[in-house]
Amino acid sequence: QVRLVESGGGTVQAGASLTLSCAASGSTTYFSMGWFRQYPGKEREGVASLGSDGSTNYAASVEGRFTVAEDNAKPALSLQMNALKPEDTGVYYCARGPRLFDDCNLLEGAYNHWGQGTQVTVSS
Repeated sequence: QVRLVESGGGTVQAGASLTLSCAASGSTTYFSMGWFRQYPGKEREGVASLGSDGSTNYAASVEGRFTVAEDNAKPALSLQMNALKPEDTGVYYCARGPRLFDDCNLLEGAYNHWGQGTQVTVSS
């Protein structure tokens, strides 16, 4: 069983940067990994994903501002968020896919292991 724990959330002003980290109790190597966020009252949406081959995919709203990366030494997944906007506010979740060698994917249904989330609040 994989356990994912997110950290690094907080409250920042617009334009600031934050780095989220996802610590995994099990392996993440060769699995697809993703970051999702959820606004109050709305569905969870894919933000960034990392495929088993190292490929990445980003939501259009964060392209060029967010960077997803894997730290194989821990293992952990990070999300570097720059130039934050108020609309980036939400609970951010880390997720891992069920199968080895899967492609990157921003769809929630492609993942079956989830962390508890970390709150990010961006004030204007």
